[in-house]
Amino acid sequence: MGQGGRSTSTIESARAVERIRGTVDQMPAAMARIAEVVLHEPRAPLELSITDLASRAGASPATVTRFCRLLGYSGYVQFRVALASDLGHRDAYESWRTDVGREFDPQDAPSDLLRALLAAHTRALEATAANVDLDGLTHIAKRIWGSPHLDIYGVGGSAAIAQELQGRLYRIGVNAHAWGEVHAGLASAAILPDDAVVVAISTRGRTHEIIELLERARDSGAFTVAITSDRQSPLARLADSCVVCATVSEHLQPDDMSAKVSQLFLLDLLYLLIAQQDLVTTADRLAATRLAVGPHHLQADPA
Repeated sequence: MGQGGRSTSTIESARAVERIRGTVDQMPAAMARIAEVVLHEPRAPLELSITDLASRAGASPATVTRFCRLLGYSGYVQFRVALASDLGHRDAYESWRTDVGREFDPQDAPSDLLRALLAAHTRALEATAANVDLDGLTHIAKRIWGSPHLDIYGVGGSAAIAQELQGRLYRIGVNAHAWGEVHAGLASAAILPDDAVVVAISTRGRTHEIIELLERARDSGAFTVAITSDRQSPLARLADSCVVCATVSEHLQPDDMSAKVSQLFLLDLLYLLIAQQDLVTTADRLAATRLAVGPHHLQADPA
């Protein structure tokens, strides 16, 4: 299971070290000194010869050998191999917690992963919907519909979100451009007309490139919008208007898909509010683009 019910056999930090902790109180004094060295510096046996480890602990190489056998290893070499393996597992687990997140465990069953992921996505959507500023979002929709030019900025994982919004808006006639490459985005931002609108997407609102793009667009006189999870972030404070996506969990990473689901949810809502601005024009443009791309779609087989 996830954070609350993991298999202890697979997540104890290091089994060789745990064996030492479990038996150190019953060890003779010389062996106990070796144990203290290893407990204080778990990597020491990987870097020291048996003689060097014995010297550091004030013991003899023969005592180190007996120490290893007491722990269940046939000798120093086998002890070092086991310790390296255990520390490798621990390092991998810590990397998992850092890069994947604490809500999911590498030993979770597929059904547990499914439930945890569904719960995370559901929480993200519900929290985002509960806190959305509909008046503010409607104002942004009106500004975009009435603007001759819309720039959408997103780098890294947010670039795909920017492209998705650009594609949908372009089909209803909004002159939208998505920029994921900073140099191209800066060139566009430098020549924006005064009545342009800019939307900058950043999960945490602290991506230097996005902040730089928004600054340049703001200097050109554009109306700027930040879409981020942190209203107090540098990006949010810089923008004229901020749309907040809920932070799913402090344990999930910025690029976790749950954060993207919240962004897509808000941008989908923004798209609908923009499309509502002129029903007849929107319908005509959607019909025209549908007819243009229709021949490229396979037709369903007749029943």
